[in-house]
Amino acid sequence: MAMTVADAPTRAHGRRSPVLLFLRRIPATLTTTAILLIVGVVSHGLWEPFRHSAGMDAWAYGLPAFEAGRWWTAFTGTFLVAVPWAYVLALAGMVAMGALEYLGGTRAALGYFCIGQLFAVCGAALLLTALRLFTHWAWAQETAAALSVGPSAGAVACLAAVLGLLPPPWRTRGWMILLPIVIVAVLVLGRVTDLERVLAVGMVLVVDRTFRPRRATVREQRLVAFVGMITYVSIEVLLAVIPTDGPFGRTEPLESPAGSTALDVIVVLLIANGLRRARRWAWVTALVLLALNVVFAAVLMALIPFRVALDLDDVLTDGTFALDIGTGFLSLMLMIYLVIVRGAFARRRHTLLGGDATEPTSEDARALLHRVGGGTLSWMTTWDGNDYLRTDTGIVAFQRRADAAIALGDPLGPEHGRAESVTRFIDAAEHAGLAPCFFNAGESTRAAVPPTWRSLVVADDTIVDLPGLAFTGKRFNSVRTTLNRAQREDVTFRLTRLVDEPWGIRTQLNAISEEWVGDKDLPEMRFTLGTLAEAADPEVRIALAIDARGSVDGFLSWLPMYGRDGAVHGWTLDLMRRREDGFGPVMEYLIGMSALAFRDEGAQIMSLSGAPLAHEYPPEARVIAGLSTRLADALEPVYGFQSLHRFKAKFHPRYETMYLLFRDEADLARIGAGLTRAFLPDATTRQFARAGLELVRGGD
Repeated sequence: MAMTVADAPTRAHGRRSPVLLFLRRIPATLTTTAILLIVGVVSHGLWEPFRHSAGMDAWAYGLPAFEAGRWWTAFTGTFLVAVPWAYVLALAGMVAMGALEYLGGTRAALGYFCIGQLFAVCGAALLLTALRLFTHWAWAQETAAALSVGPSAGAVACLAAVLGLLPPPWRTRGWMILLPIVIVAVLVLGRVTDLERVLAVGMVLVVDRTFRPRRATVREQRLVAFVGMITYVSIEVLLAVIPTDGPFGRTEPLESPAGSTALDVIVVLLIANGLRRARRWAWVTALVLLALNVVFAAVLMALIPFRVALDLDDVLTDGTFALDIGTGFLSLMLMIYLVIVRGAFARRRHTLLGGDATEPTSEDARALLHRVGGGTLSWMTTWDGNDYLRTDTGIVAFQRRADAAIALGDPLGPEHGRAESVTRFIDAAEHAGLAPCFFNAGESTRAAVPPTWRSLVVADDTIVDLPGLAFTGKRFNSVRTTLNRAQREDVTFRLTRLVDEPWGIRTQLNAISEEWVGDKDLPEMRFTLGTLAEAADPEVRIALAIDARGSVDGFLSWLPMYGRDGAVHGWTLDLMRRREDGFGPVMEYLIGMSALAFRDEGAQIMSLSGAPLAHEYPPEARVIAGLSTRLADALEPVYGFQSLHRFKAKFHPRYETMYLLFRDEADLARIGAGLTRAFLPDATTRQFARAGLELVRGGD
């Protein structure tokens, strides 16, 4: 079809480069950058230090310029740069302005840049005027006489405004990175530009009010405490390795930074990690340590008026002791914060998520399933190794591994209480210092988690609808051929319970399982994969394939799936074991015969479960897909997840997506370690090392 004239602009717009479309949305940033570069050429600042030129006195801003009546310097000095290499930093600041303009619009970018720059320049001049008049602070006297140039304050204001546009929890994390940087810069360097940047950030804090740690989750409150302790120890490290000339005096690098400084760093890092993990001992220790610093700084300040009489003038004017006063000020702020958020830290390491000693048991989970039913994985919540949290509407089964609380499947209980159970579990896990997540959860749980949570597809539950099932037609050729072959070779099928089988059959099943496990470099996987111990449950069914000699060629275990009426309405596949020299397609035979038997009993569905690490990820998850592929390739010889996934497709099931639900990407390391331990709780360090080597080889 020919393109009309009216269509031409639209088509032309569609052919434009994404870069050009981006540039069209940041005209203010481009204009500001162009002015900055043009002024750099005119002033020779791009290749010569402008701060050494005669124009510094005429065009730079600062208190001396304002006292001389040169108010225009607040504008002219913005587009000048002191030294050529600083243009790199200036242009990097323009990136922050461009990001704000792209996300918030041109008016917002111009407003924050211009007002932030003007407020910082004028505010610094006013603050230094007051300090110079009412104190004898040497730093204030020297800094008040300095001139400055550059757009750094406006750029930092734009950067702070961009942080306010980020979704939680990245907004708080961004602030916790920016605030320590600008504060430490003032303490360590103490230049007028550092002071201006602090004022610019402070202005945005007051105007935007996007940094509200008191209203954050307990997890974010712990993160603030963690970053605060890291900032605290960073000052000591800076003092140890670089000379400083800040507001509290000049310091030189310590002679032996590997001694007491290294010990202090280790202690503080241990405390910071304890705060991140909600340990009460870390909270108490941090308060004691910070209080000692505050008391020490207070004593130094109290001695200053008497330094001459006590002959302490040389000691109290030393830069190291002066910096101790600044450290004490930071310690006081952090100590106050820790007291305010004291409820975010657990009182003991092994606090029950439920908060009381009447924690539910597996029998409670079983009784709830009998009463209101569950999903395809719900029976796995009755296995050993799970902990339980009771809510007003149900029970959440989870495992506590590697500082993660990993909920298995969907919460148990009626559908209408799903959201309440999800919220209760998340709050309890966070108060216990754990990273909450839901593994193999369904769509209803995905809809119940907070909107800021992330989701990752981990598998597809393979569901076979049983009413009317018949292995006829071309698409079931493979299954039908297997059933016919088994009949010819006198292989028989028996659907039973393990407890009802004689000792001889149980001995064969144990031998098959031991042979299967013995061939693997890793022990039997657990969590969502059962063993013969779980198959011994009287409510679990066992499917046996027995040859003409009475030997077991293979077996399956089926977990009951209860409906809302309290009756079994489906079965979920768990164990799959075969004898090496037995009937070839025994797994296909057992699944096919089980499906027909369950159909005849009146069951509605049969779940073949989801094969871990075998899902085909969407394009937007390329990074996770690449990692999953490497893991699947490495574990294929061990557990055959990919071939298992292809094998189940022979029964033409329908698929229901199963998700990993988590707060954000920062939790993935803990969740990954937790899942590894949940699936392989009995693996040794050597076995994990061997599996890691296989992973590396699989990725080559």
